[in-house]
Formats: sequence, structure tokens, C-alpha cells
Amino acid sequence: MFENSPANSSKLLVVLTSLPNLEAATALARALVERKFAACVQLTNGIQSIYRWEGKVCEEHEVLLAAKTTESKWPEISAFIQSAHPYDLPEILAFSPEQYEKQYGKWVQSEVNSKS
Repeated sequence: MFENSPANSSKLLVVLTSLPNLEAATALARALVERKFAACVQLTNGIQSIYRWEGKVCEEHEVLLAAKTTESKWPEISAFIQSAHPYDLPEILAFSPEQYEKQYGKWVQSEVNSKS
């Protein structure tokens, strides 16, 4: 069964950031799950980023990190990523899925709100 995302703090978020290598991405992913900022983090190695930085066009191989969390965790997860990230200005984006499988949503909520 699928449901529309509710308009409250239990709404699911997918938080994205990119990192310079798999080692840095894995360390950040583990920290997010261990601190219960995210229920699950997926890493996609081998993305190619092209961007302008300090007046120059740059091209880098990066790792994309996608963390599943809830809207209520946004202040904590974004602050933690900012403080732990190796980049001076990390990309930190959050998207709310319009629909998601109900049991998966409950699992994400229970993991990030768990006291144990």
C-alpha cells in the first residue's frame, strides 16, 4: 500500500550530498545511521560532476550519498553533514517523496526516532 506523504514532521526526506571518494562517503554514511539521523544511506560511486568554482570550470569524480530520514531530523542531519563534510561548501539537498510504501515510511520513522 502506498500513501501520500503527510504534511507534518514525520514526512519522509531523501537528503543528498556528494563526496570526493568512497572512503569519505562511507564514513559519513555510517555516522548518519549510527547517530540515528538517517535510517538508511545509499552510496552511488562514480558520478561525474561538472561545476564552476572560484571562476573555473571543474570536473570531478564523486560519490553521491542519499540518506533516508524524516523532516523532523532535517536541522540535525543538515548541521551534521555541514560540520563533517570535507568540502568548504557541500551540496546538501533534501527532497520529500510525494508517495512511498507505507511500511517503509513507518520503518524510517521508527529507526530515526528509536531510543535504543
